[in-house]
Amino acid sequence: MPEIFQKLKKADAVYDKMYKLLMLICKLLLIADICITTESVIGRFVLVIPDPAWSEEIVLILMSYMAVLSAALAIRRNAHIRMTSFDRYLPKKVVKTLDVVADIAVLILGIIMLVIGMQYALQVGAKGRLVSLPKVSKFWQYFPIPLAGFFMIVFEIEQVTKHIEAFFIPDDKEAKA
Repeated sequence: MPEIFQKLKKADAVYDKMYKLLMLICKLLLIADICITTESVIGRFVLVIPDPAWSEEIVLILMSYMAVLSAALAIRRNAHIRMTSFDRYLPKKVVKTLDVVADIAVLILGIIMLVIGMQYALQVGAKGRLVSLPKVSKFWQYFPIPLAGFFMIVFEIEQVTKHIEAFFIPDDKEAKA
């Protein structure tokens, strides 16, 4: 069975590129968020600089993209919120099993976010327009959920694979025992 994991390791380069792309997107969103907010705040006090009417709505949309996409990034780094209080008291096999169960639960959440989120974005979002930018569809306001769902699925598949692999490859502590 370990030879399967050797073949799956070849996908690590793809995961790395997707992670870097998503990180770049989040950084660009943050820069745009800061620039728009700065212009908006300065525009309130300096008459020469305009305060765009759309700034608040766009900043909130950018923040929603960053929030859910950074959650997908946390899955890749295994930095998401987890309960590890009992890990040191439980047998290693139980902890590994619980890791796989948790990964599958998050994977299901990602699938729900992708499927239901896309339906919602296409049905509800496509019918409305942003208040401050009437030419822009509300689809873009709802699209972060299915987008994050997609990346969560991709990164969660990697995590499931790693946690299942842990059953077949002994830890350093287990190998010495």
